[in-house]
Amino acid sequence: MTALVLTVFALVYLGMALGRLPGLQVDRTGIALLGAIALLLAGVMDDRALVAAVDFPTLFILLGLMVLSAQFELAGFYGWCADRVARARRSPEALLGLVVLTGGALSAVLANDVVVFAMTPLLCAGLAARGLDPRPYLIALAGAANAGSAATLIGNPQNILIGQVGGLGFWPFLAACGVPALLALGCVYVTVARVWRGRLVCPGGAGAPVAVPELDRWQLGKGALGTLALLALFATPLPHEQGVLAVAACMLVSRKLGSRRMLGLVDWHLLLLFASLFVVTRALADTGLPGQVVGDMAAAGLPLERLAVLAPLSLLASNSIGNVPAVALLMQVWPDPSDGALYALAVLSTLAGNLLLTGSMANLIVAERAAAVGVRLSFAEHARCGIPMTLSSTVLASLWLVGMGYVGV
Repeated sequence: MTALVLTVFALVYLGMALGRLPGLQVDRTGIALLGAIALLLAGVMDDRALVAAVDFPTLFILLGLMVLSAQFELAGFYGWCADRVARARRSPEALLGLVVLTGGALSAVLANDVVVFAMTPLLCAGLAARGLDPRPYLIALAGAANAGSAATLIGNPQNILIGQVGGLGFWPFLAACGVPALLALGCVYVTVARVWRGRLVCPGGAGAPVAVPELDRWQLGKGALGTLALLALFATPLPHEQGVLAVAACMLVSRKLGSRRMLGLVDWHLLLLFASLFVVTRALADTGLPGQVVGDMAAAGLPLERLAVLAPLSLLASNSIGNVPAVALLMQVWPDPSDGALYALAVLSTLAGNLLLTGSMANLIVAERAAAVGVRLSFAEHARCGIPMTLSSTVLASLWLVGMGYVGV
């Protein structure tokens, strides 16, 4: 059975790296699901073991946050933010800073993937209407969404998983990871501003005016109240997943917004990806081999808690198999990591997603949503900014993590 588990695991994570099965229209979620099904049919896991492998509290937190983000989306808030940013009477450089601040702040509290999904089309259109080239601003939006999401337990899926499995508190996490996130936002702005210096204006001139969805202030107020309630609940002994689900339930009770519309904005594919990866990684962990490898590394003087190991591992894994699959695997095989090491994993794996266009889901969403409205963001254009912003932010984050005693060198 061990050989079968290793084979399934290798094929699944190879698929994570490639993005899809060669010659087939099977994406990462489909690949992970096929792996889980193969383990079930082969008898490696029975029904009960498969269900036990899934970390339902993590999935509940993701689901609840997606419902809360749907509340803001249907209120027109993301579109309103994109429009206000694009129409702000500021210089191109100041406007770039506004994009970074807005994308980073929203992604720290709401799911970063949802933020960039909603903001990208209107931001493209609004910037083009002002005669500005949307491409550098889109790179800044994606970079800021990743950097800002590193600050909190609810900023992105991998942080949610780390916090839930590690039993981390919301406010201690913010105290540890907030500063590196702010430093990373500065790196995003400085990098994009320098790389695109003198080229922020679109050669084709101003485009046509943009129609912006109307902002529903009542629904926006409901979403804001729900967010404040959620932050308050994080300061109580109530389990995180119960607090998030309670807020999500309140969002679903509405006389105007249909629950079908709200649930239609939930990323069910991501939830299924998580559940399938839990199964595949649990099967591998049960073989005992990953634990043995981690133990051998520690015996050789290379424990995962060391920054010299964790930083390059996060950078490599996040830009090959993806930060979500990488974190899901590590959390299964890493025995008793310290809180400081988990803070470092959350920050480093998230910032590593800025390196390449394929490094994070937020990057891909921005590129795909921009292409749908006629703005092409190439791999090379992103890499010219992504590589320096990632390396500089990783160095600054590492100095903070070591200086504050969260991890050793």
